[in-house]
Amino acid sequence: MNFNMKNFNIKNYWKPTPKKWRKIGDAILLVGMTITGGVLMQFELMKEIYTTKEIKIIMSSAMVLGLLGKFLTNFFKKDDKPTPKNDDKL
Repeated sequence: MNFNMKNFNIKNYWKPTPKKWRKIGDAILLVGMTITGGVLMQFELMKEIYTTKEIKIIMSSAMVLGLLGKFLTNFFKKDDKPTPKNDDKL
């Protein structure tokens, strides 16, 4: 499946999302939530390195970017035309 901007549209939100884009969205969400969770678990240690304001910015940025990445991948839809298979090469 190739990247095609014709498949990215606000009307496509409720249409089935291709497996590739679901995996990408899940990976983005996982990274964002892992960073947020790691910062929360190591908050006392991170206060020695960063200020409280910087820690809040790191956590907020990771959370927002993770959720936004997951949300944006829902706007892709499957191709309308099936791609031809090359059975002649077997």
